[in-house]
Amino acid sequence: MRALVVSILVLLLGAAGAAPARSQEDLRTLQGGVPAGEATTGEIALSLTDAVERGLRHNLAAILGGSAVTAADGARRAALADLLPQLTAHVLGSRQKNNLAAYGFSVPGMPAIVGPFNVFDARASLRQTVLDFEALNRSRAASSSLEAARQDELGVRDLVVLVCGQLYLQAVAGESRIASSRAQLATANALLDLARDRRASGLGAGIDVLRAQVQVQAQQQRLIVAERDAARERLDLARAIGLPLGQRFRLSDPMPSAVPVPIGVEEATRRAWEGRPDLKAARARVEAAEARVKAERGGRLPSLAVNADYGAIGNDVAGSRATYTLGAAIQIPIFEGGRISARVTEAEARLARVRAGLEDLRARIYYEVQTVFLDLRAAADRVRLAEETLSLARDQLQQARDRFEAGVADNLEVVQAQETLAGAEETHIASLYAYDAARLALVRAMGGAESAYGEILKGS
Repeated sequence: MRALVVSILVLLLGAAGAAPARSQEDLRTLQGGVPAGEATTGEIALSLTDAVERGLRHNLAAILGGSAVTAADGARRAALADLLPQLTAHVLGSRQKNNLAAYGFSVPGMPAIVGPFNVFDARASLRQTVLDFEALNRSRAASSSLEAARQDELGVRDLVVLVCGQLYLQAVAGESRIASSRAQLATANALLDLARDRRASGLGAGIDVLRAQVQVQAQQQRLIVAERDAARERLDLARAIGLPLGQRFRLSDPMPSAVPVPIGVEEATRRAWEGRPDLKAARARVEAAEARVKAERGGRLPSLAVNADYGAIGNDVAGSRATYTLGAAIQIPIFEGGRISARVTEAEARLARVRAGLEDLRARIYYEVQTVFLDLRAAADRVRLAEETLSLARDQLQQARDRFEAGVADNLEVVQAQETLAGAEETHIASLYAYDAARLALVRAMGGAESAYGEILKGS
């Protein structure tokens, strides 16, 4: 079951456009969490909604996604600063003694050494870019990159919903396996008592007792494995949602029933194309790449800036007099050694890549939705068949037990029926989990998992 969860998540990360090595790294991040708060002395109830909401706050991937948005916002503000007024101020005080001859001044009657004298200068300087197409488009590109980062964060939060939901369902399935193993062990003990009673009364053979004892031990081993696996699954869930270390909890929601998905494939595809954060992020990256191409082309155009300063200068503070400077500068690139052309070519190549990636992602989303619905239909059929098989296996065990109690057969049929029932219950649990996992995958495929998982998973 753990391998199934890992394979599903790696597949979905790959569908989101990550390289295989990166997918493994992202998977480890999604499975991590930052513990928050202090553990309580009692046991807390944890629902599926609680697990998802806590994961959105404390999962490591969700936290890192928010940090990426903050970094992108910093880059946007840095790019915008080139278009905003630049105001600086300084206060200078110095005492100087200069050799005029060193600067080429040699006037008869004038001493070569002047000074010492004092200089005091307090001044504020202002620079404002009036027209700079390169800086303007770089600012637009940074704004589009920020939007892409925001959409990436929403995509990460969708994956957090998927991971936390699957881990919760996996833990619920583990508890179902424990309950099934305990029920099977109770049945095996009851059949062992029956075999011993029949042997004591002379109606049964010793092989029936041995066979029943082996079956009891087999069920005990299954229970040990089920309890270990369930404990590990609970630890995985607690880590991913950032529970306080050592916090005891119980799962308050049962495994959701196999209710039909309240949406069709066409509607799901439409919602995916409209709401998928990764698709919105890809569109924003195309806009950023287009702005970068314009920015590089803007390097060929003139730029205009104005400069001004105002202050007081003199030999000391008392003797300072107000002075100012006003100026404008036009910069016209004439020959840059082909550097601008090279940058334009590089930016155009990047734009072609992100445009192709956008179209590929749009197509991939279509096929991903189609695949999820195929999985949903197959999983629904598996659940239906598993329920029928489980009912037949229970009837088979009851009939074999009745035949053994009536003395018309030994308990070999009973043991075989027990094994059949154990396999049928495991198949039923696995099929329910696979169906719910497919519904969570549909939520991820459509986007907006934070608001849509309840509608799809619970059919509400």
